[in-house]
Amino acid sequence: MRWNEIQDIPCSIARTLSVIGDRWTLLVIREAFLGVRRFEQFQKRLQITRHRLSDRLNKLVESGVLRKALYQGSPARYEYRLTRKGMDLYPVILAMAGWGDKYMAGDAGPPVEYVHLGCGKKMTATLTCSECGEPVDAKSVKPMLGSGLRALTKSADE
Repeated sequence: MRWNEIQDIPCSIARTLSVIGDRWTLLVIREAFLGVRRFEQFQKRLQITRHRLSDRLNKLVESGVLRKALYQGSPARYEYRLTRKGMDLYPVILAMAGWGDKYMAGDAGPPVEYVHLGCGKKMTATLTCSECGEPVDAKSVKPMLGSGLRALTKSADE
């Protein structure tokens, strides 16, 4: 299977990777969460080639993660804004930051700390069960066949 066919795999992780599974793409998304909106800002902060940045931004717009908003009419200039779909990636970014803080930060500690605006305290993101609120990890979750894969399996049997 080729990388450009990964979105066709009946797996939510593979399909997600088809949109954000590239290091530059994830860094663009990180910068968008840090308030970067304009092409030149992304380019300056990431030190990425213009061609590669343009490619990543276009893919994120096509995927509905970012939207272009005109901020200057002549010449036409756009900024990039996170959509609802893009905002829903925030837990992914926080989880990656948490893993990096734990295993990659070094002796000096994490490069960025997160403060919960609700209580004003530094926080660490944790994954909890949507039903009971208990923390979850790999040992406390059992993956099961979902309706999407059952439907696919059922249609293949017919």
